[in-house]
Amino acid sequence: MRAPRLRLSTETLRGAPPSAVTSAATLRQRAEHAAATLPPLLVAAERVAATVIQGVHGRRRVGQGETFWQFRRYQPGDEISAIDWRQTAKGDPVYVRENEWEAAQSVWIWCDTSPSMAYQSSRELPTKAERSAVLCLALASLLVRAGEQVALLGHHQPPRGGRGVLNRIAGALSRPAQAGAPSLPGVEPLPRHARVVLAGDLLSPVDEIERIVRGYAARGVRGAMVQVLDPAEDTLPFAGRVRFRGLEGEGDTLIGRVETVRDEYTGLMAQHRAALADLARAVGWTFIIHRTDKPPQTPLLALHAALSAPVKG
Repeated sequence: MRAPRLRLSTETLRGAPPSAVTSAATLRQRAEHAAATLPPLLVAAERVAATVIQGVHGRRRVGQGETFWQFRRYQPGDEISAIDWRQTAKGDPVYVRENEWEAAQSVWIWCDTSPSMAYQSSRELPTKAERSAVLCLALASLLVRAGEQVALLGHHQPPRGGRGVLNRIAGALSRPAQAGAPSLPGVEPLPRHARVVLAGDLLSPVDEIERIVRGYAARGVRGAMVQVLDPAEDTLPFAGRVRFRGLEGEGDTLIGRVETVRDEYTGLMAQHRAALADLARAVGWTFIIHRTDKPPQTPLLALHAALSAPVKG
């Protein structure tokens, strides 16, 4: 049995399968979890951010950009305006002048919007996509309030500050998932000292995730991985004869007695998580696990703390 990749919808053979698509009317009624339209998503995210911000005191800044920190060699992705021409004129390398606050100047967010994120084991729970969208937008709201600049990975837009960027992010995350949408981002040439947040179910093979994370780490980018799972994906609570239907082309799997494979499944899931945790430790990132039956404030606070850690040169 291979490692779990439970991007699935489930149906017992005794009843009708739950729908993987939630109507717009239902989403509007669930404003706290909403992700189908811009206003509910933004309201939900702001509500979560407002709760968390009471317990934090902003990013630990070391300056507002005026205090010199270091010279370093120019790297792809650096702004031309950052080049210090006087220092560069002393030799062949091109040098960039960095000020202290530039060490934490931008945060780039990836929110998985692939079809598997539409899964929910109960109509009382948000989909993984809804919860991930609320978390990502609430994080962006906290960062913008602290004077940070944020952007979405894969959208080829520079990081921005101000409320306008929240509206753009909300609009992007409110769109329904498209067939073939990737579960992971590519490795973009981000500036050194940028931060990255990867939010999704992170059920892709570990080697694929490792390629992305190490690719960013090699560029001097630090960040966090947030695994958002439905509780059924965590514990496999089903019993009896169950058909598992893949949402991303994996096909159907019929298991006669699910309870006979539960221990093996949960063991493989634990191995998958342990591998992600090991990867995060190896590159100095943070790994956070969140289930959709738990409050979103807890992972958001952990994310804020991870991004508030002092940046070392």
